[in-house]
Amino acid sequence: MADAMAPHAAPHGEAGETRRDFLKLTTGAFAAVGVGAIAWPFISSMNPARDVLALASTEVDLSPIAVGQAVTVMWRGKPVFVRRRAEEEIKAAREVPLSQLRDPQTDQSRVIRDPWLVVVGVCTHLGCVPLGQKPTDARGDYGGWFCPCHGSHYDTSGRIRLGPAPANLAVPEYNFTSDTQIRIG
Repeated sequence: MADAMAPHAAPHGEAGETRRDFLKLTTGAFAAVGVGAIAWPFISSMNPARDVLALASTEVDLSPIAVGQAVTVMWRGKPVFVRRRAEEEIKAAREVPLSQLRDPQTDQSRVIRDPWLVVVGVCTHLGCVPLGQKPTDARGDYGGWFCPCHGSHYDTSGRIRLGPAPANLAVPEYNFTSDTQIRIG
């Protein structure tokens, strides 16, 4: 009699195991979807807000900037100096031997198109905003920018020349979208 039950018990046991495997897979899938549905809002909350994304890039119209004039625009909460340099300023910046620079960079490596210089207006010493944007501002010994807090002097290419700042004013990522327009960021 045991032999008569054995053939019948094997297929029934396999069907039970198949059903159990199906239930385990279905439960696991529902659990994964549930965890994803709960985790998604938390992960999504880590993305930058719309106002931050709006500051990721900024457009600057260069047409009203006269030769020798500079403007300050805000980008990612930092001031960015955009200066239309005079020929004399460009010439002075390019004549400086790299051996005289603390943070050696050529003027050509810091500009995309003459006469425009675009730098982040934050002193690399302690994060102050240097003077030199207004015609009445002190521009330091090298005609660029001067940070009165600790005495850092930058030249007309935004390179550190004197004082405690360890590096040049940073050049942000930017490109020309037309002859009179740039996009920073």
